[in-house]
Amino acid sequence: MTQPRCVLRGDTVMITRRTLRRHHLFRPDPIIRQLYLYTLAVCAARFGVLVHAVTLMSTHEHLVVTDTQGRLPLFIRELHRLVSLGTKILRKWEGPTWDSEQTSVVRLLTDQAIVEKLAYVMANPVQAGLVRHARDWPGITTLPKELGRRTWTLDRPDVYFRPGNPQWPETATLSLTMPPGLAARYGVAQMRDAVAEELERLERHAHGEVAKRGWRFLGAQRVRQLSPYRRATSFERFRDRNPTLAAGRGHKRVLFQAMAELRAFRRVYRDALEQWRAGLRRVVFPHGTWCMCQVHGVLVQT
Repeated sequence: MTQPRCVLRGDTVMITRRTLRRHHLFRPDPIIRQLYLYTLAVCAARFGVLVHAVTLMSTHEHLVVTDTQGRLPLFIRELHRLVSLGTKILRKWEGPTWDSEQTSVVRLLTDQAIVEKLAYVMANPVQAGLVRHARDWPGITTLPKELGRRTWTLDRPDVYFRPGNPQWPETATLSLTMPPGLAARYGVAQMRDAVAEELERLERHAHGEVAKRGWRFLGAQRVRQLSPYRRATSFERFRDRNPTLAAGRGHKRVLFQAMAELRAFRRVYRDALEQWRAGLRRVVFPHGTWCMCQVHGVLVQT
């Protein structure tokens, strides 16, 4: 049984999920770009999710978003379902497109954590040894100067999304927003500068790692030529820890406090679930309970 997820309205999170066995199903090309961004735009509008940064690698996605309505699990489920169905058609792929691991959702507890994860999302192609700089990535990505100002207008893909169905508009617009409150506290320009500085730090570190290992950056042209049916061959640790919280450098106390609160949530949740299974339908679940509330309509602390 997986741990219960605490879903809180207003949380800013980083989302990551990989393709099945790290196949290059999302190799950068126009059809995948259109499919993913259109789907992201539709789902973000439907479920009240603000998108701050997005990078789509050949083998996985990274998103930084804010859940304004407490509907993040629905957003993730629908985004991944639609992207999967469209990818199956575009790639003529049979079977699952996403791996079986639970989607990684990391709650960002501080402004520092948000800055670090925004930069991490941008730097991912560099850290993977694919391009020398984040700006060189030929696929979907976000750069510091685009935070809060980048807008995509996407035509409905020709596959899967049936014309005439009101769920799938002819065009969809996706606008990147600044994380709520962050720009007000620090200023928009200062926020972009902070993310750019962190991105430069991550790129320098990645360059050192590539040199130390004797690698060469693959380059944008060769990235575009990767077969979507081949798997990534670089080493990756599996079944590793999957963190759910991030506080950023210098905020250990905040992290420890959040970890204690999460453990308390899980303890109260388990106690309530045991009572529910015993037939006590008036039991109250802790604030943040999502699945039991959606499926069974249980009482939840306000």
